[in-house]
Amino acid sequence: MKKLFILAALLATTVGAFAQNVDLRRKIEVTGIAEQEVTPDIIHVSITLQEYMDGKKHIAINDLEAQLEKAVKEAGIPSSDFTVNDVSAWNNTYQKKKAPDFLASKEYGLRVRDLNKFNQIMSKLDPKGIQSTNIDGYDYSKMADLKRDLKIKALLAARDKATYLLTALGEKLGGAINITENDNASFPQPRMYSMANTISFKSTANNVGDSDIDFKTIKLSFEIHAVFEIVK
Repeated sequence: MKKLFILAALLATTVGAFAQNVDLRRKIEVTGIAEQEVTPDIIHVSITLQEYMDGKKHIAINDLEAQLEKAVKEAGIPSSDFTVNDVSAWNNTYQKKKAPDFLASKEYGLRVRDLNKFNQIMSKLDPKGIQSTNIDGYDYSKMADLKRDLKIKALLAARDKATYLLTALGEKLGGAINITENDNASFPQPRMYSMANTISFKSTANNVGDSDIDFKTIKLSFEIHAVFEIVK
């Protein structure tokens, strides 16, 4: 009998605790969305240089690279925005011996904020040594501030939506119970987009015209899922 009494007491305690953990508040769950179009102000491009034969003269990758480094420096591009992305056996002696006609190549990454400077750089390079140029990606220098502002707008949009929905039912909005953000906003990145037909390279640095490439606006969208209490 004593054991049954203890078991009953434990069950009563468990049920009571469970009842206390059940959230009986009336709630409304909504999603707020905030969108904004911005123009990327940073572009990531790649330049691939390749050795070539000018008659019997071999134009080495080292000479082409020195030309590029000088052009980048003269354009005022910081060294942190100029990198080597890929190397194709440019210093492989074995490869040269195995295939004397092998032409080494080297890919460089460049981050620019002014496409006219990119044109200026390209105009100072040996065009025969340029294998390809590509747009690798875009970026926006004030992305962190933009994300913060859009998240706030999305949250306020969720609150406003909950308010007018409850008002239509004669109910009132209480405080927020739960807020969840969907942080998946990013710039869509191009697929190795070749710029050969979209940038007009000039023969001299003093005759560099505006780039034919235009930064297209990108729409960023943020969602906030919010749960609010319904009060009397």
